[in-house]
Amino acid sequence: MTLIGKAVVAQGGGPTAVINQSLVGIIEEAKRHPEITRVYGAIRGVEGIVNEDLVDLTQETTRNLNDVAMTPSSALLSTRVRPDKAYCREIFKVLKAHEIRYFFYIGGNDSSDTVRIVNEYAEVEGYALRAIHVPKTIDNDLLGNDHTPGYGSAARFVMQAFSGINLDMKALGGIYVGIIMGRHAGFLTASASAARKFPGDGPHLIYLPERHFDMETFLADVKRVYDRLGRCVIAVSEGIVDAEGVAIVTKHMKSLELDAHGNVNISGNGALGNLLAETIKAKLNIKRVRADTFGYIQRCFLGNVSDVDQEEAREVGEKAVQFAVRQGKSGSVCIERIGNYAVQYTILPIQEVAGLTQTMPDKFINVQGNDVTSEFREYIMPLLGTDIPKTAVIRAPKVAKIIHKEK
Repeated sequence: MTLIGKAVVAQGGGPTAVINQSLVGIIEEAKRHPEITRVYGAIRGVEGIVNEDLVDLTQETTRNLNDVAMTPSSALLSTRVRPDKAYCREIFKVLKAHEIRYFFYIGGNDSSDTVRIVNEYAEVEGYALRAIHVPKTIDNDLLGNDHTPGYGSAARFVMQAFSGINLDMKALGGIYVGIIMGRHAGFLTASASAARKFPGDGPHLIYLPERHFDMETFLADVKRVYDRLGRCVIAVSEGIVDAEGVAIVTKHMKSLELDAHGNVNISGNGALGNLLAETIKAKLNIKRVRADTFGYIQRCFLGNVSDVDQEEAREVGEKAVQFAVRQGKSGSVCIERIGNYAVQYTILPIQEVAGLTQTMPDKFINVQGNDVTSEFREYIMPLLGTDIPKTAVIRAPKVAKIIHKEK
């Protein structure tokens, strides 16, 4: 059935390096369909819809939109509001008042749930609305997706950062601990494994929230690598948990701060890195130990974007419009992997995605729970994009010793 009316697009949750590609993909594709009479943008996500803080994106120039698409972060600004049914009711009222028939929300788990609730209101009231969730998250934890836009670029940053750290640690030795975003899913932390090129390259150990973390086992792992190489590079998800499922970092924080969603704030405070570094120093008597918490820097780092990620982020925006206009569907756009390497786009019922979390499958994590498998490397490499910086090592033969002859 042909549905004529305005469209609104919003961006929610944490920004990424390619979220604006999806935004521009929606705008440009919508302009090609006469069924969509105007394209509005909501400032600060669903807050902008409720407050009627809208801009007319139909009047943007193609040149500026192309520049916006190449710019990291959320061009329409974002929100951490997690709408309940009452809030979604207010969203629906505004959509109805402005005769908006197409609702595109670019975001992660919570954004998909918002789309679900708003769509349910439209169905109950018999208001013709096509509501589409457009995937976005560096955590890569949306069900139904092989991977999500934003992940490839963040993974590329993590991989290159660990490649540089690995080179640094080769030169002087010691222990390095890098704390990576990932409360429930370890995909981003696991991407550090792509930094390995030569034998002995780090990260040598990887710890993910999908496996229970034991401090004594961790220390034994670190000692074994350090005794062999004189160095140990470690990648750790911020959300690692103990055998009872309690986040390791919360057990050592003096006070617990809650985020906007009621979760204990475990991101960006340095507590976990400090805990692990100090424990290594104290228990293993190793002095050169450093820890970094990557925090926001991995989300929108300028100039380090995966071209594959950019292309797919643009396409999910375009496909969202096509599913809504040409096929008359509501739901969540998903990326499927086919062949080696290609993707195709499908749309799932929003109930199959909304508010749910995908974690790393067992086949991607080694038996010991301190590294990833070769299957994960095959999975991650195409997502990192092309033109990855190269590293090299000295290959010259050794000169025979004269004074300190080999025994």
